[in-house]
Amino acid sequence: MNFSKILVPVGGLVLLGVAYRSYGWAGVALVGGAIVMFLLMHFNRTMQVLKRAADRPIGTVASAVMLNAKLKPKATLLHVIAMTRALGEQRSPKDEQPELFRWTDAGGSWVDATFVGGKLTEWTLVRPQVAEDDASPADAPSADAVKPGAADALRPPV
Repeated sequence: MNFSKILVPVGGLVLLGVAYRSYGWAGVALVGGAIVMFLLMHFNRTMQVLKRAADRPIGTVASAVMLNAKLKPKATLLHVIAMTRALGEQRSPKDEQPELFRWTDAGGSWVDATFVGGKLTEWTLVRPQVAEDDASPADAPSADAVKPGAADALRPPV
């Protein structure tokens, strides 16, 4: 059972009770205002994340490899959406646990993330296989290669 769904409201009520006992209705107004401000800040952050995600196609990410490196266990779905700036493509049946989402990059790599209760439990990175015919030969000279004698041109005169 998720106790934070119970403890956070109970904690707010306890704060309101302590404020009333210590400062009367002025304390209740102050703590009540702080609680409302806290809720509005979280609502605003959620709306900003979803607004940014609405501008991108579902299930896309700039780099699946970088997303894989940034993911941490127990991260929330909202946090992952904020990192990717895109909603994940849902791969599991709707409203069933665990939830499986996929983010794919332009190179064909993708990250499958599994969420249980809104928290990230596991993820896998899948990279496409490169065919040997597509690979560039190792003997071909690179455009960035340093030509013989080029290092001497960079040396200051004596």
